[in-house]
Amino acid sequence: MAPASAPASLSPARRAWLRFRRNRLGYWSLLVFCTLVLISLGAELISNDRPLIVRYEGQTYFPMLRDYPETTFGGDFDTPTDYLDPFIQERLSQGSNWALYTLNTYGPNTLNYFAKSPNPSAPTTDNWLGTDDRGRDLLAQLIYGFRVSVLFGLALTVTGVLLGVVTGAIQGFFGGKTDLAFQRFIEIWGSMPELYLLIIFSAVFAPSVALLLILLSLFGWMGLSDYVRAEFLRNRQLDYVKAARALGVGNAQIIWRHILPNSLTPVVTFLPFRMSAAILALTSLDFLGLGVPPGTPSLGELLSQGKNNIDAWWISLSTFAVLVVTLLLLTFMGDALRDALDPRKQ
Repeated sequence: MAPASAPASLSPARRAWLRFRRNRLGYWSLLVFCTLVLISLGAELISNDRPLIVRYEGQTYFPMLRDYPETTFGGDFDTPTDYLDPFIQERLSQGSNWALYTLNTYGPNTLNYFAKSPNPSAPTTDNWLGTDDRGRDLLAQLIYGFRVSVLFGLALTVTGVLLGVVTGAIQGFFGGKTDLAFQRFIEIWGSMPELYLLIIFSAVFAPSVALLLILLSLFGWMGLSDYVRAEFLRNRQLDYVKAARALGVGNAQIIWRHILPNSLTPVVTFLPFRMSAAILALTSLDFLGLGVPPGTPSLGELLSQGKNNIDAWWISLSTFAVLVVTLLLLTFMGDALRDALDPRKQ
């Protein structure tokens, strides 16, 4: 267990890390969240309708790396092999033949043609969390949908932070007319109807993750920009900045080497909360049908299916549980990070 007070010889970053670790809820939330993200990044190795390795008639095949026609395993057609077909599974289990399947033998878009009940079907030994209204495995949808949500939230957070830091730094450092012009622009830009623009662009352009990321990034930087601007306005009046100016240090070096490192506390503190907001934004847009392209695993689409299929409780319950756990982990991490960087506790 970390000591109650860190030694004075430790760096500020090390002392902040020790304070973060003392917050057990935030620290364990970080570990659990990182574990879930790593699992989702290797989703193809956990949930896939293709075996990892196939040994058939003395030959070794890797179905996850390339497609093999059905005739390779004794079938009648040259189409890609359906490894969930009972005939193919029987061929792969005869004699010395074997196949190593993933833990969950369904991909995000795999349809269970051999389900014993109509879709959406309740949890069974084949589909551990049931299927959605199209017959897709719900567990696979949640694993891949969680990955899409986290990666999208991370990309949107990074983009918003970069834009917010740049615009806030320019406003706060130069001040005067530059700051005034930026503030008027932000007021005008912030009054734009974001949802209406998303509806218009989704009707004009083909839906894509990149387009959605660009549109949301255009509006996601303004809140953080105000915090960075306030930090720069305060720090530019300090003695070490005036000393750097007197020594002839350029504006770029003053911003990058002196003011910015001392103005990142609000940026780092708000990172988990911004990521939570990004995941919620994607989920809400997917729920309304304005998010990722059709066929992309999505938590919002699953929530929409749960709304349309009230009797299929397993869809709403499992999706809601994944979303709530994700947001709670990020919130606990944000609270711990805020306490660790609180200047009153340094």
